[in-house]
Amino acid sequence: QVQLVESGGGLVQAGGSLRLACTVSGRTFGSYGVGWFRRAPGKEREFVAAITRSGGTDYGDSMQGRVIITRDSLKNTVTLDLVALKPEDTAVYRCGLDEHVYIGYGLFDSRRYDYWGQGTQVTVSS
Repeated sequence: QVQLVESGGGLVQAGGSLRLACTVSGRTFGSYGVGWFRRAPGKEREFVAAITRSGGTDYGDSMQGRVIITRDSLKNTVTLDLVALKPEDTAVYRCGLDEHVYIGYGLFDSRRYDYWGQGTQVTVSS
C-alpha cells in the first residue's frame, strides 16, 4: 500500500529555514506527483507547492519566493525547502500523492491527491 511520511519539521526563529521531506513507498518513482499543503489552527488548508510526475512545479501565493520543491529519485523523496520563515508560516505541513495524469482539479486543489502523510509540525517564533 502507498505510504507517505513527512519529516524535518521543528521550531525555528523568524527568518530561519527548514527542509521538509516527503518519503514515498509503494509506488514507482516517476509515476506520481507530490503536493504540499499546510493547515494552521483555526484556518483552512492552504496549498504550498507541488511537483508533477514530469518534474514541473507550482507554488502557492502565500510562500512564493520562499519555498523550493525538488525530488530525489534515488531516495524516493520530495523535498520542500522553506526559507525566510515567518510566524504566520506556523502550521502542520502534509504531503499528498497525485497518481493522475489528468484530472479536473488543479495542483492547488487538495481533492487531486489520493494519499496523505500524517504531517510534520513547523513552528516559527517571533
